[in-house]
Amino acid sequence: MKIFKFFLMGTFAAAAMASCASDGTITVPEATLEECVYLGNKTEFAVWAPDAEEAQLKLYHSASDTQAFKTVDMKLSKGGLWKATVKEDVKGAFYTFQVKKEGKWLEETAGIAAKAVGVNGTRGAVVDWTETDPEGWAEDKSPEIKPSDIIVYEMHHRDFSIHQTSGVSNKGKYLALTEEGTKNPDGLATGIDHLKELGVTYVQLLPSTDFITVDETRLEDNQYNWGYDPYNYNAVEGSYSTDPYNPVTRIKEFKQMVQALHKAGFRVILDVVYNHTTDASKTGFQRTMPGYFYRFREDGTFFDGSGCGNETASEQEMFRKYMIESLEWWMKEYHIDGFRFDLMAIHDIETMNIISERLHAIDPDVVIYGEGWAAQSPAYPAEEIALKQNTYMLDRIGAFSDNIRDAVRGPLGCENAGFMDGVAGNKENIEFGIAGGVEHPQVTVERWTTSPLQHVSYVSCHDDHCLRDRLEIATKASEQDRLKMVKLAQTAVYTSQGIPFIFAGEELYRHKQGVKNSYNKPDSINAIDWTYKTKYNDLVKYYAELAAIRHAHPGFCLGDADLVREKLQFIEVDDPCVVAFRISGLEGIDSAKSLTVVLNGSKKNVKIEIPKGDYVVLAQDGYADADGFGAYSGNHCAAAATSATILAEM
Repeated sequence: MKIFKFFLMGTFAAAAMASCASDGTITVPEATLEECVYLGNKTEFAVWAPDAEEAQLKLYHSASDTQAFKTVDMKLSKGGLWKATVKEDVKGAFYTFQVKKEGKWLEETAGIAAKAVGVNGTRGAVVDWTETDPEGWAEDKSPEIKPSDIIVYEMHHRDFSIHQTSGVSNKGKYLALTEEGTKNPDGLATGIDHLKELGVTYVQLLPSTDFITVDETRLEDNQYNWGYDPYNYNAVEGSYSTDPYNPVTRIKEFKQMVQALHKAGFRVILDVVYNHTTDASKTGFQRTMPGYFYRFREDGTFFDGSGCGNETASEQEMFRKYMIESLEWWMKEYHIDGFRFDLMAIHDIETMNIISERLHAIDPDVVIYGEGWAAQSPAYPAEEIALKQNTYMLDRIGAFSDNIRDAVRGPLGCENAGFMDGVAGNKENIEFGIAGGVEHPQVTVERWTTSPLQHVSYVSCHDDHCLRDRLEIATKASEQDRLKMVKLAQTAVYTSQGIPFIFAGEELYRHKQGVKNSYNKPDSINAIDWTYKTKYNDLVKYYAELAAIRHAHPGFCLGDADLVREKLQFIEVDDPCVVAFRISGLEGIDSAKSLTVVLNGSKKNVKIEIPKGDYVVLAQDGYADADGFGAYSGNHCAAAATSATILAEM
């Protein structure tokens, strides 16, 4: 989502303004919150509204009917739950809840935990979940991927396949990632086959839970949004399905996508946005338990750390429970393998660590990371929230490194292109990124991780200018020289001890016509033009070989802070735009005895003294090959201007 640098936090304000039940407490159910359970000849409904005076269930034949065919009075039960059982088969019906508070009926809502919804998500749907599974779903397994092989590819469903050159039939849909054999006009692989060629191992999907800004009844208008305006956290977004009116269709197609990605060797990360909702007045949170799920100022207005109108209160017992159960739902029902938390610094550290514990209990290899900042000052003490500088307090949760990002490509809002364009003053932060953000005797930047796997290394994502646009704005260099800068930047990312992360289309030298915040811009701005794979195939191959080099040499991901301190040494170079390092003593870890890397951001050739030995050249002067493309014996490592060299001592 659109982000700004995190501002210093102001005075802590009250976290919630919820009314209490008659006994002065707010009760929370012990069992998992299930708002609709279909059992064939009966369906059980529940809504959490402990301070409501009355509650009703309304059933509709469609998501757009104006008149309910059945209205049922609900009864208050344990844990603040209002319950009702409909003793007939109502599969295919749509439902809403309505609660009365202070003598007034609030507006209808699908609830807070609806798992299946109708078009535009305004009503929940009664479905038989056995009908949502594609063939073979019970046998679907996530591929085994070692930590040293994690490479994340961030994509937006529409960007990735909507362009006429994608060769994909289901353009902009979940099913686009199920199609094999797709090609661009020149016969080069696109879609899921392209991802296989690229060597990435995790696909991170921009928000795919039900969001509000795209009108699912008008998809012919080709609307576009990133999706950072959540509506129903537990339901699948309908605009990426082939039939948003059919709740089963969207669920099944999402599962087909996950199944196809798993089969192709990828794990799946879901971008989740629990830090805020769309307009709070439209949500089940405010329509069932107003004043509880958000943080408020003393004057009753919403705190707005998200920059989107509100911020949620993760410290509240029920919202904490809700987040945990929602994430568990995505893992268990949809086989999701990891989560990227939007504006993670709005959430409190205690909640995030409980989330990690619960999710790792389901899958010890689950990957969790997020943005270690907020858009504006949240209403919570800085030392208690998941800020980047507090990452060392998080349990197996990582954060994006703006250290290496800003150093390599220039800070957000800046007019220069950083280290990759020969700008001095960035060396320390690049060394910090290469070490994976851990404490290291040669690194001067203060560490914020305890494990290099908490450090997400990247230079570009959906936010801000993509790499090509940044270069075209910041430098007057030729396209040939800009492509050299991209290769240099990504070599830093792929040889970092952190987790490499790339933005979909970077490898094709995509652009967004200079648009910085393209969250609601049309396909003409956001779509990936797959003819670029032909035009910039040399760059695509370089990305693929960097991935292959990393997969072949786990020395680039030691995965342990002590090993990083022991094995990684920076080579002193008297040039502010050259970073050189050596990873040695790799016997038993890597097929190579040592790995040497020179990142030369300067405009002149350099030669670095290294221990004398027999080396294989893996990358040099804009060319990379995991199998090596030359042997070298000696005690120097040379790197041309604006390029990187990688040597493996065999």
